[in-house]
Amino acid sequence: VTSSLVLALVAAAVVVQIAVFSTTIYLHRSVTHRAVTLHPAVALLFRMGLWLTTGIVVKQWVAVHRKHHAFPDEEGDPHSPHLAGFWSVQLGNVFHYVREARDPEVVEKYAKDLKDDAWDRYLFNHGTTGVLVGLTLLCLGLGSWGLLAGALHGVSYVFILSPSVNGLCHFFGRKNFDNTATNLQSIA
Repeated sequence: VTSSLVLALVAAAVVVQIAVFSTTIYLHRSVTHRAVTLHPAVALLFRMGLWLTTGIVVKQWVAVHRKHHAFPDEEGDPHSPHLAGFWSVQLGNVFHYVREARDPEVVEKYAKDLKDDAWDRYLFNHGTTGVLVGLTLLCLGLGSWGLLAGALHGVSYVFILSPSVNGLCHFFGRKNFDNTATNLQSIA
């Protein structure tokens, strides 16, 4: 039992890192801001990692994030802790995100440059399927301990790490620009 638990904890940590790196490097820096260009094979690996670990649909995430930058801590910011309240964003970030991501007008306006390819149409735009495949892979590798690894990852990513960027960093961080937006570089 002890070695299985340790293996599940290690697997959860690895899955969390895959999700975090896929979000910060691929989604944020490469797709949203075009600050880094990735080789297509590397981009595909990140897309697969996102699909299996988060179910995030790239166009939706990019649209929500770009809208956030269009309205930093102003009316229209989808997840401003200054407008919605720190705890609302820190504990309910996923709900703020989903509300905006499901709005086709937001996706069309802020991610109009992103076109679906065959990978998107057949796999990556079906986020729930990706998460279920990822959880199945964890269970195939770890048995029922895969459920624990998946749950730990889900709670860590959805309710702690991602909200910390939108809540904690944007509420208590350092100001880099002449607006109310802040950032904690050690987390971002």
